[in-house]
Amino acid sequence: MNSSDTTATAELGLRLVVPERTAVPLVARLDYSADDPYAIRVAFHTGEDNPVEWIFARELLTVGIVRPVGEGDVRVWPSKDDNGDRSVSIALSSPFGQAEFDTQVSPLAEFLHRTYEIVPAGQEGQFVNLDEEIQQHLHS
Repeated sequence: MNSSDTTATAELGLRLVVPERTAVPLVARLDYSADDPYAIRVAFHTGEDNPVEWIFARELLTVGIVRPVGEGDVRVWPSKDDNGDRSVSIALSSPFGQAEFDTQVSPLAEFLHRTYEIVPAGQEGQFVNLDEEIQQHLHS
């Protein structure tokens, strides 16, 4: 995992669960920045030239390690892998299709822990520059 005082990055091994319930291994890159303290950007490397990118609420991934959370487009819940080890399942839905992923808890929890060292829970608002956000939206 790479990190600085205001950012954290990690590569996360995932398994894409396909309809026949077999799994396809793939890698996702997780990026976190204090500039956008509520969000984690995830780039799923699916073998195509460009990764598929999603933005997750940091809290959604955190809570999903211990209990089911989310509705609609993104759901996260604790599970067990084929060996009986703790894992996390992530289901994504969009107009273009649906996907379900499985990953080990430890690497995800380590990454999340680093993000909370950068911006502690409950202090996200101190890292958001509202004037800058308003200006960006007014000039979009």
